[in-house]
Amino acid sequence: MIRVLATICVLVLLGTAAHAQQQETLRSAVTALMTNEGVRTGDFQRDQAAAQAASDTIERALLVNLTSAPLATSSGGFLYRLNPALGTVERASESFGTFFVERALTAGQGCVSFGFTTSTVAFTHLNGARLNDGTLVTVANQFRDESQPFDIETLDMHLRASSLTLLANIGVTDQLDIGVALPIVRVGLDGERLNTYRGNSFVQTEATGSSSGLADVALRAKYAFFSSKSGGVAAAGEIRLPTGDEENLLGAGSMSWRLMGVGSIENGPVGVHVNAGVVRGGVSDETMVSGAVSVAVHPRATVTGEFLTRHVSELHGFALASAPHPTVSGVDTLRLTADDQATTLVTAIAGLKWNISDTLVLGAHVLFPVFDRGLTSWITPAIALEYSVR
Repeated sequence: MIRVLATICVLVLLGTAAHAQQQETLRSAVTALMTNEGVRTGDFQRDQAAAQAASDTIERALLVNLTSAPLATSSGGFLYRLNPALGTVERASESFGTFFVERALTAGQGCVSFGFTTSTVAFTHLNGARLNDGTLVTVANQFRDESQPFDIETLDMHLRASSLTLLANIGVTDQLDIGVALPIVRVGLDGERLNTYRGNSFVQTEATGSSSGLADVALRAKYAFFSSKSGGVAAAGEIRLPTGDEENLLGAGSMSWRLMGVGSIENGPVGVHVNAGVVRGGVSDETMVSGAVSVAVHPRATVTGEFLTRHVSELHGFALASAPHPTVSGVDTLRLTADDQATTLVTAIAGLKWNISDTLVLGAHVLFPVFDRGLTSWITPAIALEYSVR
């Protein structure tokens, strides 16, 4: 069943890869949309610098979502440990765990789990500004004694991403787990830049790009320093390899690593989990803190609530910066430029895991951005399926 579903998802995501190669790369499509051609500013170098800064902001925001965002947890729904009093192996937790926040418990020696998680998102906002309704101003000329620009360019961009992440994890010992995550991503972009001069509008530029393929592969490990019926303490590490196509914004272009501490408290059906760590390399350095509560509301069902906080050093906001027009007196030119402030992303997750048969667990969850920072959508639904073998 797992193999059939995974194969179907792979075919859906990769089915248009040949067509994508005939279009421009995503990076060039974004650059084309951000480059001013209609508004006469008299300062080509400043236009180019502003367009590059705005393009970099969008590209980095997309890469932060696709190549450095936390992947589905390596902790399987079924975790085991040896009961020394009985001399037998038993389940270590009543719940089926979380979606993104790691649990301190490990799988148990010889326990193997594999599965996938898949989602599709249409990004509608960038740092709170609407992307897909033609209201995002990229450059404009405005007389100082007028309230509105007389010559303006606006952006209308539709940006979508679908992902399928194949997951595998094995308990090497009762304390050590190792795993791998293979993310397969499809990204599509189409947009236009509209020039409006004294109320007369026309399309200045149109751009389309799409790409499909393997993103940055993650190799993972978790070691439990302490584990008991009431919880535990562990360390988790991850290396992301630069396997994704950087020009098509599927990969960071360089290796990254993350290291975090994991703490869990388990009390019957209720589990509380906290993670804290750092990311170095890749698209940006990060510090992160996350937490989750999982509740086994039924022997076959677990509900979860989670939050993820990421302070991303190389993800910046942007604003319209004003400068006097070099050749026309009384006119200011407004350009969309990036600031130098790091960005903190906060995401909330709510989900349900259901043990549909034996050791097969089906999960469904939704992600909500708490703040309008980076690339966001109002809601991102996702589905996960996991099978465990011991």
